[in-house]
Amino acid sequence: MESVAFVSRRLGFKGKLAVWAIAISFLIIIVSISVAGGFRREIRDGVSEIAGDIQIADIYQNFYSDTDPILTDLPFVEKVRTVKGVKSITPAVYRAGIVKTDEGIKGVLFKGIPADSSSLEVRVPSKIAKTLRLSAGDEMTAYFVGEKVRIRKFKVANIYESAIDNEENLIVYASIDDLRRLNGWEANEASALEITLEPAYRTRMLMNEKEAEVGAVCYPLIARSSAHRYGNMFDWLDLIDFNVLAILILMILVAAFNMISGLLILLFRSVSTIGTLKTMGMKDSSIAGVFLRLSSGIVLKGMAAGNIAAFLFCGIQSATRFIKLDPANYFVSYVPVELNLLQVLVADVTAYAVIMILLLIPSLFISRIDPAETVRVK
Repeated sequence: MESVAFVSRRLGFKGKLAVWAIAISFLIIIVSISVAGGFRREIRDGVSEIAGDIQIADIYQNFYSDTDPILTDLPFVEKVRTVKGVKSITPAVYRAGIVKTDEGIKGVLFKGIPADSSSLEVRVPSKIAKTLRLSAGDEMTAYFVGEKVRIRKFKVANIYESAIDNEENLIVYASIDDLRRLNGWEANEASALEITLEPAYRTRMLMNEKEAEVGAVCYPLIARSSAHRYGNMFDWLDLIDFNVLAILILMILVAAFNMISGLLILLFRSVSTIGTLKTMGMKDSSIAGVFLRLSSGIVLKGMAAGNIAAFLFCGIQSATRFIKLDPANYFVSYVPVELNLLQVLVADVTAYAVIMILLLIPSLFISRIDPAETVRVK
């Protein structure tokens, strides 16, 4: 091992171009993984905030009117609480309304949830607030159409940023008691019961499993997971995961190709050196170890540079959100990032192992070098 390390140092191959190529590959790999993780977090958390991970309601799913409430104190509720992965169960009252201000009129969806806020106070998403030019402290008038039109004046408690910033998912949050009084409902009535799952259970497969478990005990009501109700969003997340896998494979192959090219150039330049080492009794495997050691150092330098650049980019994007998106196409208004150190470590180790295994191919060139030929050429 000492002789391998000594020869490696004497060869002194820096491979700056290869380092840069590998650094760019690792930068793209880690940024892709982080962006995919960010989209998963933002969309799953956003959907959970909008309507829970699993929603229990009547079979007609008639949320938005003042008819057909469900009871929130039925015996099955305690059974649902014991289902593994269930974090909380919250009653919610939905009501479609029309908001009118001096700046215009807009149809919105009100959601009443248990809250500590004062009566007739609401939280308004920034997109609606911008359209209607509402600020915290302003009053807004809402009209609710049913058998007769009911009018309520709300005070805007605050403006919030919606995680899923497209028109279909913008909700004005109010006190559940206000909407119950609006509908003429009792304290144990609601439009739906919304179940929040532990974060580890917010995958399509596990949500659907929990939907089946909850649905088995909540009859005659039905349970629907957000993976079913917002299937297009979860399909889009699956597509992102597929794209990230494709990028991961492509970038590893690109990095490996660059290293194979660099190693072949080094081997051709070092033919006479390899011949000399063979005449001195050094085995082919030991000579290959010399060049693989050099290559490993280059890969590790590129990996370190790529990791640092990716961490820096993710930190800046997370703090400033300087790269924006169209929420009509991407559901969120900026590129979200989430650095998962375990995923980064797995990606680094996997990429390094694959690159080093592929570098064994050009190392076979060493066994074809005849010391007699190299000495005669020199």
